[in-house]
Order: sequence, then C-alpha cells, then structure tokens
Amino acid sequence: MKIPAIVVTCLIFIPPLIAHPQVSIFVNEVAYNTNNPKTAIVRTGEQLPSITFDIVDATTGEPAFRGISGAVQKINEWDSGKYFYQLQFSSFDKPGKFTIAITVNNKRYQSEPFVIGENALAASTIPSVIHYYYKQRANTREELAADTALLLYGSTKTVDLHGGWCDASGDVSKYFSHLAYANFMSPQQIPLVTWSLINAAEKIPSLLEKYNVKDSIKNEALWGSDYIMRSLSKEGYFYMTVFSYFNKDPKARRVVGLQANSVTTSDYQCAFREGGGMAIAALARISQWHMNGDFTSAQYLDAAQHAFIHLLSYNKKYDDDGKENIIDDYCALMAATELWIATGNDLYKIEARKRAGNLSVRMMLQGYFIADGSHRPFWHASDAGLPVIALARYLAKETDSSQRKNAIETIRKALEYNLRVTNNGSNPFGYARQTFEFRNKIENGFFIPHENETGWWWQGENARLASLATAAIVGGRLVFGDKEHQATYDSLRMFASQQLSWILGCNPYAICFMYGFGKKNVPYMHSNYGHGSELGGISNGITGNKNNADGSGIDFRTEDHGNEWRWTEQWIPHAAWFLQAVTALSE
Repeated sequence: MKIPAIVVTCLIFIPPLIAHPQVSIFVNEVAYNTNNPKTAIVRTGEQLPSITFDIVDATTGEPAFRGISGAVQKINEWDSGKYFYQLQFSSFDKPGKFTIAITVNNKRYQSEPFVIGENALAASTIPSVIHYYYKQRANTREELAADTALLLYGSTKTVDLHGGWCDASGDVSKYFSHLAYANFMSPQQIPLVTWSLINAAEKIPSLLEKYNVKDSIKNEALWGSDYIMRSLSKEGYFYMTVFSYFNKDPKARRVVGLQANSVTTSDYQCAFREGGGMAIAALARISQWHMNGDFTSAQYLDAAQHAFIHLLSYNKKYDDDGKENIIDDYCALMAATELWIATGNDLYKIEARKRAGNLSVRMMLQGYFIADGSHRPFWHASDAGLPVIALARYLAKETDSSQRKNAIETIRKALEYNLRVTNNGSNPFGYARQTFEFRNKIENGFFIPHENETGWWWQGENARLASLATAAIVGGRLVFGDKEHQATYDSLRMFASQQLSWILGCNPYAICFMYGFGKKNVPYMHSNYGHGSELGGISNGITGNKNNADGSGIDFRTEDHGNEWRWTEQWIPHAAWFLQAVTALSE
C-alpha cells in the first residue's frame, strides 16, 4: 500500500526517464483474445511516413498477417524527442503464439511474444490471480496467533479478526479501506476483492471449471466473506483496519483508524465509503450461494442486513467530515442492490433507487461526476469505474422503465466522457485520461495529481485502468450493445483493451506489471512473515513525474530512497479489478 521504508531486492534498475533506444515495439506480452481489439505501439527516434508491420508465427517464423501503422503521434509531456505509431491488427484472429516484426532503415526489429486465442487472457491470467490471493492470505502462524485477540486502539478490549488478505507485497496490514481521513479518495480493498471473486465465480463458471479453478475461486471468496463476518462488531459497524505499524512483532498489531503518515486513532468504524458498503454487498451476494464457510448462508445475509440498517442511522457519523459524497453513494448502491436481489425487500429497493438517483444528479453536462455537494470532479486512483459498475449491477434487478432510463443515461454520459477525455489529444497508447481539480482549477491529465487531499499519497493507477476497462465492457454492453451504437461500442472495447494491454507490457517502459508474466517485471519485494511479491499479483505501475505536483509528465522508478513502493508494490485492488475486467470480457 504505502510505507516509508521497505526491504526490497532490486533485480533491475529502470531510470526515472524513459530509455531511448532508436526503435521499440510495445505489445501486450501476455495474450489478446481472438475477438477483441488488438493494438501495439512503435516508438522511433525519427519521423517516418508510416510503418509496415508483420505478425509472425513464433513457432514457424512465417509471416501470418501484414498491416500498416496509423499516423505518427507525439506525446511531448512524456517524451518530446520521440515519435509513436499505433499498429492495429484487430482483424487478425488466428490462434497461436506470435511476435510483431518491422523494418526501419534496413534494420529488423521484433517484439516480445504474445498469445492470441479464444478467452486467452482469462486462460493465461485467472488461475494466477486466484493463486495470488491464496498466497496473500494472512494465515501464517504469527498472524493467526496475533489476530485472534487483537487490541482495539485505545482500549483493553480484544476482538478476533483472523483471516483476510495482506494488503500489499510490502504491507501485511489488512484494510477495508485506507485514506478515509481524506474523504474523497477511499479505495475499496478486502470487501472489493471478496465481491470481485464472487462476481467471477457467478459470471463465468464454465470457464473456471475448464481451467480447474472453480472450487478455488469459491474457497477464496468464502475466505474473504468469513473475514468480513468477523470484522462486524456487535453494534453493527465493521472494523476498518488491522494495522501492523510495519513492525515485525505481530503483537504490535492493532485495530485502528488510520490517518496520514501511519498516525492511528480509534475511528475504526467503517462508513459506506470506507469499506462498509462493499462488505455488505459481498455478504448479501454470497449468501445466495447456500454454501457455508465458517458461517452459514443465513448468517451472511443476517449480518449484511444488520450492518445496512446500522449505517442508515450512523453513516454520516462515521464519515470523517460528517458529509456523504459520491463514494458513499456508489458503495451504498452496491449494498442496497445486493440486499434487494437477495431478499426482494422494498426497503432495499427504495435505498437503491435513492442512491442511483444521487449518482444521476452528480453527473455534469461535461460527462464527469461531481464528488461533493459543490464542484469537485470525481476522480479516483483505483475505483474510477465503480460508479458505472454499481449502476450496472442495480440494473440487473431494476425493472421500472423510468428508473432504468435514468441509470442508463448516467452510464451513457460517463462512458462517452471517458472516451472523449481520453481521445482529446495525442494518446497512442490510449491511456485513460481524467478530469480533476488542481489548485482551484479544473484540469485534464493522464495521472492523478500528487498534491491532493491526502497530503502525501499517490501511486501507479493500474487498478483505475482495470476498473475503467470493466466499466467500458459492462456498461458498454448495456447502453451501446445494439447495431445503432456499434461504433461507440467498438470504441469502448478498444479503450478497455488498451488499459489491460498497458498493464501487461504495452506501456513506454515495457514493464509487465503482472508478476511472473512477460519479459520484465518489477523487482521482488519482501514482507513480514514470509509474504511478498507473488505470481499473478499486479504492481502499482506508472505515475506522473515525481516532481510535478499536478501529476503531469511520466515516471517509473525501482529505487527512490524507500518510496519505490509508489511504482513497484503489489496491491490487492489491482488484481481484483483486473479479474473483473477479464471476467467481463469472457462472459
């Protein structure tokens, strides 16, 4: 997550500025699905009219497809002396293993290999993602002994919060959400992972069975749900954080509220936006499986209802500023929707409609959401696609035509905005751009501003990219999945493909951020109790330039005096959103 100092074994060093070979080819180094858009990028040191490229069979060495690049593009903010060319080969659908080859100034260049196949992305990555979560379990002897009797901060009372997942490759703490004190930046952590596992298990069961991981993903979802159950207090709120203080002694762990620079408090009660909403959603959804972990299906549902009723009365009290914002809305919408689906109770229907209506009201003419009650644009470093996903899940239950129309229109505006802001200017990689407020001015940029409400937190945004890819796929099918809107739907599919490809190596540093895949990963990171980087985990990724407060420029570092976690650390929301995106592609 975020730490002032960690023990890191640096296998490679990547300088903060982009290296400048004469010609580079960037590809998704893992897999492209047969029927999905496929792009690669060429970077050169001189401007060329165009580039002819071949898709070459990696086994036989024979060309299988030939194409011509798009027009030259430049990204002066990233690399003013270089020229970029997008290679499109979406129509090539032959399964197999391939490379891309080009000739520039009589010299031959070849990309890293990649696979093309039906559901190849799911087949290649989902088993490893499940493995990653299994290895992230906080189930070592030291953790289990400490977490069965954890002290509440400022109290002599202890609670049993064993289980769950370690947050990151350098942080063995456990979070429903951190950054609560910043109000507008709370990410969804353990509850999001749990809901994502449940969602995948329900949406693509035949594929999971084919990959022999159907039971594994269900067991992992139950593991997360059982931790959520233990985290529910008798009063009806969830405990937010089990914090290690980055101390090797497991007895140092406490249940806390967390502020900047590891300052801890007794404000450990979760509001809807602080993990409570997604926790309720996960419990309500898994209660319909009629499978038992350490608790019964009836207990999962009872707990979800108890927590929801509690937050209807106490949510603003738990919100750090005493005001609800957009994160409360979309997390409460998820909670109410799952309870409505599970019970059919009108209370949850009314609450779901209220929250969906709130999101619709927050939509600006420009196409972005307002986060507060005034003018702050909604931007989020990990959950930017969650408002659309919450509305889409709500639409799975809602049948009233007027309510559906409003929700669909909100999704339409959000997705069209994502395309518009991303394509406004040269952007060969198709990296998802965003709107934010910086020093009282509304701006658009590639990366989040480093100067923000947290006072210090910023990092790579691979979870944001995967969340927006999920929103583009799921929301796109709902709103643009007919012949009349085929062009927009195709653009959304391209947008989604480019976000996932960026994570898997098609980025200016040619880093595959999913550990154990591609040619070059981030350095291995050690953590306490034998935890650390794991196969299938996804690192934070690329940021704006370290020295730019507005997040402009570009940066990736594997050494930075203890701050390299901003780029290299694995974090559980990244893989959760990636799993959701690949699930949506595979439905």
